[in-house]
Amino acid sequence: MQSVSQAAMAENPYVFVCGCPRSGTTLLQRMLDSHPELAVLLETNVVPRGVLGKHPAPDLPLTSELVGKVVGFKWFDHLGVEEETVLGLAVGRSTFAEFVSALLDEAGRRRGKRLVGEKVPGYVRRMPSLHGLFPSARFIHIIRDGRDVALSMLDWITPQFWLGRLPLWNEEPVAVCALNWRREVSGGVRGRAKVGADTCLEVRYEDLIAAPEPVMRSVAGFLGLPFDMAMLEFHRGMTRHDPMLSSKERWLPPTAGLRDWRGELSARDQQLFEILAGDVLTSVGYPLAVGTPASPEVTATAARCEQWWQAEVDHRTRQPG
Repeated sequence: MQSVSQAAMAENPYVFVCGCPRSGTTLLQRMLDSHPELAVLLETNVVPRGVLGKHPAPDLPLTSELVGKVVGFKWFDHLGVEEETVLGLAVGRSTFAEFVSALLDEAGRRRGKRLVGEKVPGYVRRMPSLHGLFPSARFIHIIRDGRDVALSMLDWITPQFWLGRLPLWNEEPVAVCALNWRREVSGGVRGRAKVGADTCLEVRYEDLIAAPEPVMRSVAGFLGLPFDMAMLEFHRGMTRHDPMLSSKERWLPPTAGLRDWRGELSARDQQLFEILAGDVLTSVGYPLAVGTPASPEVTATAARCEQWWQAEVDHRTRQPG
């Protein structure tokens, strides 16, 4: 584990926050971003997906095409650095890693922070590739009970998100949630095993909600940073009380009870989820619901959804690393 003095000297990117969407990645990003020494950017995707599929190393050459992908990303403005400056930072740098470090250094300078990280949920299955590119970076992988994730996704998914465009979503959305959660969480667990526990810290969403201070003290210690109460007060002056807004839009502090699959997910959908992802639920410490065995209809539906997912989704979305 790095000391504070080592942290102050570390190269950027300093940390990547990742996890299955709707697992608390934004909450954790906001808490970390409130630390006086650390800025955590919101899904700027400074490392394009195409790079991560090629097992990159720190000496990956910088090309104009790579620079173009960075500035052309739809949320490039989250970086807070104008395109002209970004293009200037690319001049004279021979590797992509050097370019990204310079870019994040500039983003941090503008916010008065030396250390800079990024929150991108989709990085969860690409930790080994990111580690190959930035060997000194740390990872925080947040995990949430997949059944509560499903409840959140059912309220959130639209055709703008790729899962909402899948034909299976209109028929069996809970199955899609289960299969996607299984894939994302399994990828994160495998990634942590590859990069090592000293490089990746797993955080349980439920633990963060129940006891924010001890969890954030642990996270700060893992990152080699002093704990600061600002991480717990990130919502001050930001919280909105409009019940029509989502918890994310309301900037709520860590709040228990926002979702409860036991009362909000039907028995049939609980069974469907657990048939498809129960092995991963138990492997990461979430007990299965106690009840009667699944009906033949649910069992057959799960088998059909699994087959469809394997044929239509996994082979299209799987990336090396």
